[in-house]
Amino acid sequence: MRNLQLQFRLVNLYMRLFRRSAADDPLTRHNKKAVKRLRQIERPSVLEIGSRNVSGRIDRNRFPDAAEYVGFDVLEGENVDIVGDVHELSKLVPNNHFDIVFSTSVFEHLLFPWKAALEINRVLKLGGFVLTQTHPAWPEHEMPWDFWRFPHQAFVSLFNRHTGFKIISKVEGRPLKAFALTNDGPSLKMYRFKLNGAVQCLAQKTGPYREDLLKWDLVANDVVDNIYPAK
Repeated sequence: MRNLQLQFRLVNLYMRLFRRSAADDPLTRHNKKAVKRLRQIERPSVLEIGSRNVSGRIDRNRFPDAAEYVGFDVLEGENVDIVGDVHELSKLVPNNHFDIVFSTSVFEHLLFPWKAALEINRVLKLGGFVLTQTHPAWPEHEMPWDFWRFPHQAFVSLFNRHTGFKIISKVEGRPLKAFALTNDGPSLKMYRFKLNGAVQCLAQKTGPYREDLLKWDLVANDVVDNIYPAK
């Protein structure tokens, strides 16, 4: 009990001393810089993965000069133009077509994110960009379709020369603290470390992916017998 009381005091102290505006967060700054760069593309074709209005936020006008916006989601709903599984994206939208593919809080829900990276490569134009935002640390949500967490180095495995990409920039932000609720020794020290609630990566397509090295025919329905929750 004394340990818990001490940690709750530390939580309150941390919140008073270190909480800062989201506008000052590294991820916010990275997002502004990345979006500014992508808005320089003249009349881009834009694909949003995970476009369904779940939280009340719609990003259809994120790139206001876009010649085309396609909202793609695994379920029907507001702001969805095409319903489908991103693991089969290249069967559902034109290939070598989009200038920008972006997603927010989606990759943690993809059963095979490496397969999604290959599918995104197929639908992007050469020189096109993928902007991905997800979570390094976050509570479980949208269960049972919550599979992964991504520290910034995880993107090296998804967007690399073999998958046909180069990473332009990546950053973690939205700092968090963890406090143990057991008396396990290593856990009690967790409050000393910074966690981050969000990560963003901007990568560019440099060419097709290495089909001689990379092949993954499975899709989500081959492994799970449920579906992403509608609510």
